[in-house]
Amino acid sequence: MNGLQDYTDERLASGRAFFSKPAALAKVAQSPKAFESAATRLLRKGRLVSPKQGFYLILRPEDRAMGAPDPARWIDPLMQHLGVDYRVSLLRAAAFHGSAHQAAMVFQVIVPKQISEIEIGRQRVRFLYQAPDLFKATNRPEWLASLKTDAGYAKVAGVELTLLDMCRYFHQAGGINAAAQVVQDIGQNARSRILAEAAKSFENSVARRLGYLLERFGHERQAKALLHFAEKAKSFKPLNPAVKSLAAFETAQEKNPKWKLVINAPVETDE
Repeated sequence: MNGLQDYTDERLASGRAFFSKPAALAKVAQSPKAFESAATRLLRKGRLVSPKQGFYLILRPEDRAMGAPDPARWIDPLMQHLGVDYRVSLLRAAAFHGSAHQAAMVFQVIVPKQISEIEIGRQRVRFLYQAPDLFKATNRPEWLASLKTDAGYAKVAGVELTLLDMCRYFHQAGGINAAAQVVQDIGQNARSRILAEAAKSFENSVARRLGYLLERFGHERQAKALLHFAEKAKSFKPLNPAVKSLAAFETAQEKNPKWKLVINAPVETDE
């Protein structure tokens, strides 16, 4: 193969609109310096974009309005390139499982390593950190699903992890009401045994928050699986820890002794 342009054309023809620098250098008849020059030219022409050093996306004409393809098309090869395990979660995972009330403006990924956000054109990928030991305990293959695209597959949180992630990282995904909407929409699909097991790797308050929301929306069986987390809790926690004002606690209309939560914020959904 002569050069980078031929290589990118071949990749596009096979439906693989991405590549890493090492993989390309193994195929093209170019030195690393010549490769860098060719890549720079294609970047300037808008034929390539590079979300992370050494990893490139090949832009088809239909991708150029957004600035990059849908991240679901390239998140798996990117994470393989970085050598980091992952799961797509929060609103994108919720939509995958059937909750379509709220559009996911940011593609959110749970990872066991600090990774800076990617912003290319109108596409944004945000990486949310989970401690490596807890990530390893939760990111089991049997608790994940596969998000299929025309370019391959991406690992996505199963229903149970999606619910727990929404109640852990809700401040990154539209707030407590967004979490409540997802619980209302897909909570009935959660498997109680997995929910209880996976919740062990989250803060006790996350399990209680999720249990309260599950019960509120009539998902009694799933809520019951989390009740033992509340039974061993020693103090009340706010439903929405993002509400920092002391006044919110002083004027709270409700304490829920069953889940040991101060209901310090209204919960509203689209029904």
